[in-house]
Amino acid sequence: MPSPAAAPEVSFEFFPPKTEKMEQSLWQAVLRLAPLGPGFVSVTYGAGGSTRERTHATVTRIQQEAGLTAAAHLTCVAATREEIDAIARAYWQAGIRHIVALRGDPPVGADGSGGIGGGGYVPHPGGYAYANDLVEGLKRIADFEISVTAYPEGHPEAVSAEADLDNLKRKIDAGATRAISQFFFDNDKFLAFQDRAAKAGITVPIIPGILPITNFTRTVEMAGKCGASIPPAFADAFDGLDKDPEVRHLVAAHMAVEQCRNLLARGVRHFHFYTLNRAELTLAICHMLGVRARPVGVVG
Repeated sequence: MPSPAAAPEVSFEFFPPKTEKMEQSLWQAVLRLAPLGPGFVSVTYGAGGSTRERTHATVTRIQQEAGLTAAAHLTCVAATREEIDAIARAYWQAGIRHIVALRGDPPVGADGSGGIGGGGYVPHPGGYAYANDLVEGLKRIADFEISVTAYPEGHPEAVSAEADLDNLKRKIDAGATRAISQFFFDNDKFLAFQDRAAKAGITVPIIPGILPITNFTRTVEMAGKCGASIPPAFADAFDGLDKDPEVRHLVAAHMAVEQCRNLLARGVRHFHFYTLNRAELTLAICHMLGVRARPVGVVG
């Protein structure tokens, strides 16, 4: 097991709650993970900007009450430049200095169109067209720290891997300070992507996004939409566990730890965990990676 001195840096992603019960669950997860000292925690945005107000409320509460550095997701969809600029200024005034800038996906329509990888994206009239435009706009407003997304196996709508990498470079050149990857399960493909990015002149950190598998069937669906492959070893590990959640969670922790340890051995030092607003699994994985609790200034 890695020693505390060799422990990696971690960061966490949450999504804004839809109900009061979900808000309580989220806050419990935040408080349980806060002592691990994440570099930052991010809060997502719904498709089509559907959770804008809840995202703002969640981010500011985490920043003000949990003693953590909070990052707000901000997308180009469903808003004019003036509206997005106003949101960014409100974040800056609230003490939020880190934005995760995304193009965003259109909301899923009644016919099932839209959503992640669904195509049909049309820039909002008078809005920021793409993420690199949004990054440039944010930098004009204030000196935000800006993270953007990267796709180790290519964005589902990209015409080629080269075009997708060019798009990432445009976002970096516009002022982004790091990239956070879409979740993946094949480490070789992530590391090959890092190498290609470096050869393309991308020098900012590319942080691997780690998704512990709590529901394999659902994960397969998500991976299909995002273009992430699932190695046979993962399918074999979860085979026959659909109705056994306790064992499934033990297997999930083991598989995520092994994935991270393999990346650690190959030079990766930061992991961004997609928590799905659940603390226990992420907490267990971090513990086994040597990430230990430390005092934090929780005031709420």
